Amino acid sequence: MPKQDIVAEFQKQLRESADLKLRLAQQHAEVMAGIAVAVVDAFRNGHSVWFCGNGGSFTDAHHIVGELVGRYGYDRPALPAFVLGAGVASMTAIANDYGYDQVFSREVRGSVKAGDLVIGLTTSGNSRNVCEALAAAAEIGAFTVALTGEKQAKVDEIADLVLHVPSTLTPRIQECHIAVGHVLCDLVEKALFPRA
Repeated sequence: MPKQDIVAEFQKQLRESADLKLRLAQQHAEVMAGIAVAVVDAFRNGHSVWFCGNGGSFTDAHHIVGELVGRYGYDRPALPAFVLGAGVASMTAIANDYGYDQVFSREVRGSVKAGDLVIGLTTSGNSRNVCEALAAAAEIGAFTVALTGEKQAKVDEIADLVLHVPSTLTPRIQECHIAVGHVLCDLVEKALFPRA
């Protein structure tokens, strides 16, 4: 492929990604604000925040948790944030003994407490194991959030709050999820540990 075509492709795809983020900000700011309030309230009240997802969404969950446990913009106390399925031995044991659909929900039932917050990342909105985790969390009395794509999906029947990224393209949806995650980390840090 000629270099000029490669340059054009980068420009096209990055423009599409930027345009999508602007649409998300315009169309769903209220939902994102609601999610931020829920995350801040959970931490402020001594609860934990749990994330889950598959594939790229699983690594996005790790990324966001790393920012919350470590730091995002500046030094401050660590926050109790966790990734469901992060323990490989437990995840493979649960998948082997109970089926892959239960890898997150089994851990929810063992670790999540009432008042905690569980956030599921699923670009389709129909990932069985994410839906099972959110349903189990709701039974326990945890608040539930889903980050997904534009289509109405199974998570809409389960989660307390659902953020629909207005796209059907998995890479673009995931790019928005991580951007939203970064803003959440920034807002949490500023709300809980304000600097003079």
